[in-house]
Amino acid sequence: MNQPIKRGLLLFILLLGSFLSVLNQTILNVALPDLMMEFEVSATTIQWLATGFMLVNGILIPVTAFLMQRFTTRQLFISSMVLLLAGTFINAIAPNFALLLTGRLIQAAGAGIIMPLLMMVTLVVFPVENRGTAMGMLGLVMIFAPAIGPTLAGFIIEHFSWRWLFIGMFPLVAIVIALAFKYLVNVSETSRPKLDINSIILSTAGFGAVLYGFSNAGDKGWGTALVLICLTVGVLFLLLFCRRQLTSKDPLLNIRVFRDRMFTMTTIVNILVTMVMYADMILLPIYLQSSRGYTVLETGLLLLPGALINAFMSPVSGRLFDKFGVKPLAIIGLVFIIAASWGVTDLSAATSYSYLMIRTIILRIGMSFITMPITTAGLNALPKHLHSHGSAVSNTVRQVAGSIGIALVVTILTTRTKSHAAELIHSGNVQSKSQLMMESSILGTSDAYIFTVILVIIAFLLTLFMPRKAASKQDRTIVERQHHTTSARGS
Repeated sequence: MNQPIKRGLLLFILLLGSFLSVLNQTILNVALPDLMMEFEVSATTIQWLATGFMLVNGILIPVTAFLMQRFTTRQLFISSMVLLLAGTFINAIAPNFALLLTGRLIQAAGAGIIMPLLMMVTLVVFPVENRGTAMGMLGLVMIFAPAIGPTLAGFIIEHFSWRWLFIGMFPLVAIVIALAFKYLVNVSETSRPKLDINSIILSTAGFGAVLYGFSNAGDKGWGTALVLICLTVGVLFLLLFCRRQLTSKDPLLNIRVFRDRMFTMTTIVNILVTMVMYADMILLPIYLQSSRGYTVLETGLLLLPGALINAFMSPVSGRLFDKFGVKPLAIIGLVFIIAASWGVTDLSAATSYSYLMIRTIILRIGMSFITMPITTAGLNALPKHLHSHGSAVSNTVRQVAGSIGIALVVTILTTRTKSHAAELIHSGNVQSKSQLMMESSILGTSDAYIFTVILVIIAFLLTLFMPRKAASKQDRTIVERQHHTTSARGS
């Protein structure tokens, strides 16, 4: 802590590492149809490359509140990058789907530490009146990675092999590790909190069982014993986890942050918007490639303009947040997202490429108004001693929401596609098996998008009841004084 903090250099290294983490998470999305054919697996199985990545994130992120108290910024960041490097190497050489998934899960373990760490550092080194702008810059990098990811992946897969996605990533991660060893400094004090093993077991079992249940519902059906048992057991473990966090003197994940109304409402809206965002990242490539025959590169190029606009609007929305607060931005953003989601609920074999590109731009403009502002508003509402827990809670629920969102839309897509296929056969309007598969898949995709419209409308209604701004600086000072008084009495 004696070293002067060079904000620019510190954030550059952290953002570069975060950029590679997010790029790793999203770069395979447009390659999923190709990987389905190469490894001869179904859509329900292949989605685990995305869902499994986010599940490990979701399991690991609750532990990061403990890790950020126990280890230094430098130790945590370098450890996460080493895990990312190891996973990238395994993915590059993976001879089968099982090893590819293993590499993805190791990558996810590294990526899971990064985002809460980055948010915590931002909260520490920037004053409250500049956090919107700082988080906007963070959003620029976080969104720029998925923006170039699909196009980059499309170009590499079309001209080389999907393995080059990871071979090319390897030296970049190694460079970040070298920069971190040389320049990264610590920005937070460490302590020696006790690690609650029981809480880790409960959260892992809970999140794992719930997600496994959702993921298998598409193939096996919602009424099957496996799905019902997984969902029931998962919910039970999560309830036990929450009870333990509320009764523990030193909780693994302090869910008392939900006592703050602003934090709770922003988190719920964040969950719903995240489910919609990840659902679109899975549904659109499957529709474009499997149902319409577009290449991976064409899919990436369609997604690129919207994602770039989203990335470059993020710092703008950060400045607008500092000036106007979260509520007006969230309402504007959700109106755009509702329009974009509704625009793909009636897809057909004739839906034009340019229409889908414009629709994706509208969706991404909406996302830029809501994603980082709503996260910042929730964290700003919390007193300083709850920042690490607020960051961990926010990232945990977002990753789990993304996982469940993907699992749900793939389940809806699979179930409705089967149902539409049966209806088309019964009607006798389909001439060939390929036409049957294409038409039923397009109808199933439209049904899955109707589900996302419902989610966004719920988020919009919640936003109308949101406070215009987070708790005032004076309120947070009073809360912090109460916390310090309580701590003094306890000691």
